[in-house]
Amino acid sequence: MDRNFDDIELLNERVLVQKCIEDDRRYQEALYRKFAKKMFNVCKRYAADNDEAMDFLQEGFIEVFKKLKNFRFEGSLEGWVRRVIIFKTIDALRKEKRYQAVISDADVELQTEALEYEILNNYNRAEKIRELVNQLPGKAGLVLKLFVIEGLTHKEIAEHLEISEGTSKSQLNRARTLLKASLKGE
Repeated sequence: MDRNFDDIELLNERVLVQKCIEDDRRYQEALYRKFAKKMFNVCKRYAADNDEAMDFLQEGFIEVFKKLKNFRFEGSLEGWVRRVIIFKTIDALRKEKRYQAVISDADVELQTEALEYEILNNYNRAEKIRELVNQLPGKAGLVLKLFVIEGLTHKEIAEHLEISEGTSKSQLNRARTLLKASLKGE
């Protein structure tokens, strides 16, 4: 492999993207290696196990390469790759109907700061919280992950899950309530 590929970080993103669009396998491999570890960790949040996370990752990168011509360099390449992979994962979950749950369209006032701090900053409990989040029922757990961890808006969540913004908000509230109850029980 070329010396240029030894340090993926130094590879110019515009060249990397262009060569990937041109189906240059070396550059596609470089793009994959550049983001695979981080994106695998993203996929693990939605997967039942590591094998499923790897399936999500592979399908996600296939989608990344299909859609790469649409990347406009208006934000970070990593952020764009993350969103494509997340949305592809959501599509897979939707097809499996794993996130289906009885939901309400009630528009609920949200209190976010305390729980987000708990999830994102409490390192000692992070793994336990991850387990509890993964045990949340269907759509509630998915909405929580997309809103709190991935930083999507309720509008983006609603669009990709084909639900209303109110439903997204109510499912987030439901997830928080269940998670708080589980944390109190610990």
